[in-house]
Amino acid sequence: MAVSNSAAVTVLLFVFLIFLLALMILDTAMIVSLLRTGDERRQLIVWKSSASTLLILVMQLVFRIVGSVVRSEAMTLNPFIQLSVAAIVYFIAMLYFRRKYGG
Repeated sequence: MAVSNSAAVTVLLFVFLIFLLALMILDTAMIVSLLRTGDERRQLIVWKSSASTLLILVMQLVFRIVGSVVRSEAMTLNPFIQLSVAAIVYFIAMLYFRRKYGG
């Protein structure tokens, strides 16, 4: 029984490390895509992706703040989670707008 628990923990740790690596890659790709210049179409795609990401993050913050006020809890924000959500939303928005506008 102890061996299977140890193996399960090792697998979960490996999956978590892969997830962290994927998030670091997404964060880096997001920053690079924001800094890269390009033609008007590419700028439109980046602009729309950025606007969508900002909207989602602001909505998330508003919901968290309202929830904290309603429950009378302290407002705690984890910057790692915020950055991870931003990277994932930006990546999905970039995929959507690239498909929509070509590229």
